[in-house]
Amino acid sequence: MIDFREKNVLVTGGSRGIGAACVRLFAELGARVGFTWRTGDTEARDLERACDGMARGWRTDVTDGAQVARFVREVEEAWGGVDVAIANAGIWKGARIERMTAEEWDETLEVNLGGTWRLCREAVPAIRRRGGGSIVVVSSTAGQRGESLHSHYAASKGAQISLVKSLAVECAPEVRVNAVAPGWVDTEMSAGPLSGAERAAIVDAIPLGRVATAEDIADAIAFLASDRARHVTGEILNVNGGSVLCG
Repeated sequence: MIDFREKNVLVTGGSRGIGAACVRLFAELGARVGFTWRTGDTEARDLERACDGMARGWRTDVTDGAQVARFVREVEEAWGGVDVAIANAGIWKGARIERMTAEEWDETLEVNLGGTWRLCREAVPAIRRRGGGSIVVVSSTAGQRGESLHSHYAASKGAQISLVKSLAVECAPEVRVNAVAPGWVDTEMSAGPLSGAERAAIVDAIPLGRVATAEDIADAIAFLASDRARHVTGEILNVNGGSVLCG
């Protein structure tokens, strides 16, 4: 049994998709959950209500260091500390390299990689003040094998993996740092390909025969964040149904 009672958990990008699944799961496991959202006030407030007072949202732009620092500080002040941080906020937009604008490149790197770095910068000292804990980064199979027409996304996700491996050593023994690398997940972000003619080909390439749910990814994140993984750090846990087999 994984138990997060009396634990305080941070989730960026928590109002929908994998982030919302994490918020719900950690709340069910007894944690107080602070999550960020940038757009979607209705979804954020609905999630708070669904978690029966165990979750609270902070409107936060993860590309703004001051806003991320405020989020972490206010969670500490409200609940007495931070035990776990989940770096989930991200975007996925296509662009051919010859047509990709500087703005498109910068936006993807600033949200996906910069947002992860900003959360880690604030969460590591907060977790140490609490006496130790865990960080889990939501990366992607794109960071392991690349992704055609999404090179900026793949670059950001590969850099996340390198960041995780670096921080796992730097922040030990007080803070464990791991990542999950999902493949296709049924969320709003990937709704386009998964709701169209491409879905059959996508499913056919997954040995387990289905696209992951957001809850599949949240379950793996909760394991890595828990004491059940107390001797695991610097690991990239693949949650892709066997579609990408990386060591």
